[in-house]
Amino acid sequence: MTAITARELELQMPDASKLLSDEPEMESSLHYMQLLLLVTCLEWAWQERDDFFIGANLTIYFSRQQLKNRDFRGPDFFLVKNTTREPRNSWVVWEEDGRYPDLIIELLSDSTANVDRTTKLNLYAERFHTPEYFYFSPETLEFAGFRLEFNKYRSITPNPQGWLWSEALGFFLGIDNGQLRYFSLEGTIIPTPQEAAKNEILKANQAMQIAKQESQRAKQESQRAKQESQRAKQESQRADLAEAELAKLRQSIAEQGINL
Repeated sequence: MTAITARELELQMPDASKLLSDEPEMESSLHYMQLLLLVTCLEWAWQERDDFFIGANLTIYFSRQQLKNRDFRGPDFFLVKNTTREPRNSWVVWEEDGRYPDLIIELLSDSTANVDRTTKLNLYAERFHTPEYFYFSPETLEFAGFRLEFNKYRSITPNPQGWLWSEALGFFLGIDNGQLRYFSLEGTIIPTPQEAAKNEILKANQAMQIAKQESQRAKQESQRAKQESQRAKQESQRADLAEAELAKLRQSIAEQGINL
């Protein structure tokens, strides 16, 4: 029996344009909002870049056997770096130069938690060779992260705040106000576009208040300077009057022939 080459196998694969994503709806609005938060914050932080792709509840097609069995659905969130940002109907590995995600995040739910902690963890390590894997429960706040070492995941050690560093992102992942968020190396939360806009408005208002206060101080200083000038002028006038009176007194004394 003749062996099938990798190129022949690739040619036998279905047309990527026909492989649409086949993912179920998110478990709850809580899961949906968390996924939206992860996507929008990263897209905002990397808005000047076009060398990455974010998959949100999107199927990853990676093998003929998977297509035959239909026994695997895509991650809730995944990131592929050093690729194009163009939209895709799904992520088809053999159409992407064999590229798998650099980072995957699963959102745990009652129906998926056990699979996410075991089956998918092993798949992402041994088949995908994805460098980093995280999972988070929007309901219980269970949170864990792993980094690949020799096709096995090892737990990432949290920092004092309980955040986990992601080399793929260049950010920490951590829980804030019941949500999984990104944090900079300096510890600043990575904002959503709405939060960034509010921050800019707040900064503008603060700058306006400072400018207003400076203007008021300048006006008060000007008024004080004007008052000092008026006082100085009055003192000068009084001195001139006193000197004139003294001169008249001296003249009068001189005219009377009085020696002092």
